[in-house]
Amino acid sequence: MGFQIHSLPAEDFAHLFTLSDSELAKISVCRQVVQSKPGTPCRVSMADAEVGETVILLNYEHQPANSPYKASHAIFVREGAPQAELAVGEVPEVLRSRLISLRLFDRNHMMIDADVLHGENLAEAITMAFECEHVSYAHLHNAKPGCFAAAVTRAER
Repeated sequence: MGFQIHSLPAEDFAHLFTLSDSELAKISVCRQVVQSKPGTPCRVSMADAEVGETVILLNYEHQPANSPYKASHAIFVREGAPQAELAVGEVPEVLRSRLISLRLFDRNHMMIDADVLHGENLAEAITMAFECEHVSYAHLHNAKPGCFAAAVTRAER
C-alpha cells in the first residue's frame, strides 16, 4: 500500500489574483512579493516560490470535517503556479527539506497519533503509519513556523 500527497487545486485560488489589495484585505488575504528562498512554500505547485514572485497569503480550512480537530491555517499560493502532479509515494523537495509535523487521523476525523520528523524521513514514516488499519489519512504541517503543508491518503502502487 502506497501513499499520495495532495497539492491544492490552482483553480480554487486563481480568482484571488484578480482582486485589488484593498479587496483582499477585506477578506483577510494579502498579496506579497517573495523576498527570500526558501521560506514561501506554495501549496499548489508544492515548491518554494522564487525571489520576486507574487504570492497570496490566506487562511485555508485544511480540516473541514465535523470534528474537534476542525482547523485552518495560513498558506501561500504562487501567482500562475503550475499544479503539482505528484506520483504515488513521491515526497516533493519542499517537504523533504523541512521539519514536518505528521498528524494521523482515523475515519471519524480524530487524531490518533502524531510525530515531528525531518522531511527526509517522511516517506518511511507515512508508509509505516498506513500499515495501521485505523489510520485513514494524514496531514502534514511545517513544524516551523507551523503552516499546513499537505494532506496524504492511501494509494495503490
